[in-house]
Amino acid sequence: MSFEAVKRNLEARGFSVRVFAAGAEAAAYLDGVIDGKTVGFGGSATLDALGLYERLEKHNTVIWHWKQEAASARRAAMQTDIYLTSANALAETGEIVNIDGAGNRVSATLFGHEKVYFVIGRNKLAATYDDAVRRARNVAAPRRARQLGKKTPCAVKLDRCYDCKSPDRVCRALVTLWGPMMGMDAEVILVDEDLGL
Repeated sequence: MSFEAVKRNLEARGFSVRVFAAGAEAAAYLDGVIDGKTVGFGGSATLDALGLYERLEKHNTVIWHWKQEAASARRAAMQTDIYLTSANALAETGEIVNIDGAGNRVSATLFGHEKVYFVIGRNKLAATYDDAVRRARNVAAPRRARQLGKKTPCAVKLDRCYDCKSPDRVCRALVTLWGPMMGMDAEVILVDEDLGL
């Protein structure tokens, strides 16, 4: 799969796109362009791996439910100037696919912020939209469920989504962005490294 093709397709859909060879370069870029803002974080192993919370909190007000009391941080992050997240999958054709359990991460990409940044490693790329949905459901969601210590069939077997009805289920909504929402700037940061789940 080609970063060139996905960049072109994302831009045709209205997203701003920047490509970086390494996560450290992407983190430095975001640290430079986000300054003096309120910044919300979605649950993301990618953002955590890049150390973005620690970098940005030095000169921004940063809210992340992984670092603060979860319920209040999720609500507060919904009202920030900037929102940072990743994606469970990105189709080469330009669709961004995310699955969520609590809803804070996907809803924040749909409304309320001046700008949303999606930081996406090369391991999240899929050839087609259908492949992206398959990756989100059958790769990312089971890995996240296992990471959280859930006992869902997908977390135990780590092979696919079982569309279970478990109260531990972490995949409760699937959102596809075909383009940035009206009135909200969205930038995709593509990183030529494997990042996140």
